[in-house]
Amino acid sequence: MPIKNCFAESHAEITAWRRHLHQYPELKFDVHQTAAFVEEKLRSFGITDITTGIGQSGVVAVIEGRATGSGRAIGLRADMDALPIKEETGLEYASKHPGKMHACGHDGHTAILLGAAQYLAETRAFDGKVVLIFQPAEEEGGGGLEMCRDGLMARWGIDEVYGLHNMPGAPVGTFAIRAGALLASADQFDITITGQGGHAAAPHEAIDPNLAAAHVIVALQSIASRNVDPLGQVVVSVCALHSDTEAFNVIPQAVSLRGTVRALDAGVRDLAQRRLEDIVTHTAKAYGCEAVIEYERGYPVTVNHAENTRYAADAAERVMPGVDRNTPPIMAGEDFSYMLEERPGAYIMLGNGDGATVHHPAYNFNDAAIPAGCSWFAELVETRLPLAADRAA
Repeated sequence: MPIKNCFAESHAEITAWRRHLHQYPELKFDVHQTAAFVEEKLRSFGITDITTGIGQSGVVAVIEGRATGSGRAIGLRADMDALPIKEETGLEYASKHPGKMHACGHDGHTAILLGAAQYLAETRAFDGKVVLIFQPAEEEGGGGLEMCRDGLMARWGIDEVYGLHNMPGAPVGTFAIRAGALLASADQFDITITGQGGHAAAPHEAIDPNLAAAHVIVALQSIASRNVDPLGQVVVSVCALHSDTEAFNVIPQAVSLRGTVRALDAGVRDLAQRRLEDIVTHTAKAYGCEAVIEYERGYPVTVNHAENTRYAADAAERVMPGVDRNTPPIMAGEDFSYMLEERPGAYIMLGNGDGATVHHPAYNFNDAAIPAGCSWFAELVETRLPLAADRAA
């Protein structure tokens, strides 16, 4: 049966949870209201093994199956945080927190995992335990890393870990996945180029950092075009450019550049950083300027483990036939990568239908995708932790 009957029946209830969460978005680690809502729902399902404050404000809950002889545990993760975006959807359940919005669908992810938890707590048709992971600060702050640093995997004995993310533009309720690199590393840089300010009418008496910055921006594009194997994807984007003056007739003393570097391979990531530092330093020097580079490493590449990708895809196929098992990688970042560095597992994309893309003020999670997402989590648990009768069958 593609979608479990119980999720069709509870669809309206789970949708109501999602729309409640949508109205009260919270940022980074400050997701206490959301975490309290999650805990309340989990307790209403009869789940008592609940720990809060993991990774500062995350929630971890355990559901034991009818049997526990396998000694195995599967982790299921959802992210809870929102974005600092002013919502422009006009929905009746739009954000009540000005300047904050669930513009990436984490409200949907949380509701889906709650829906799966309700089913699993009621049926317990598995051998082992399910560890429910409700994570803060995916958008910024690395809540996944903080939960791992708090001993998430070892403390709860997690053997495998899985998560999902909605995908606008893909048919609602469909699934897409790939083994290996699915999402990119996400680093950021802040560059200050200093010259010598002066009057715009006498540029020969100044050292213009604008000129150096312009050449730096152009030269950084050679990383992708001339330094990295054409088959090795990398993105180097300068996203902000500011000088220390706004006057029309003043050559500034300093200019700052800010941007991001994305890669799908750890070696390419290292190469891109080295080349950025070399290009910026020497280009600035060639124009008589000095450069200071602050390079911050963010989330690592999200790498799906091959065997677990097959498990995840097979479960998805039973829910919604026609799984894309070789979907193109995405250059966005995701801190589920930290969990996949500690345990085997996989991350899957769930079709969100037509509409605005994520991180857009008009975005809205498609509630029609809820039954498929809940069914996938449940199917994954029941096939990876089968009861003895199911194994025999």
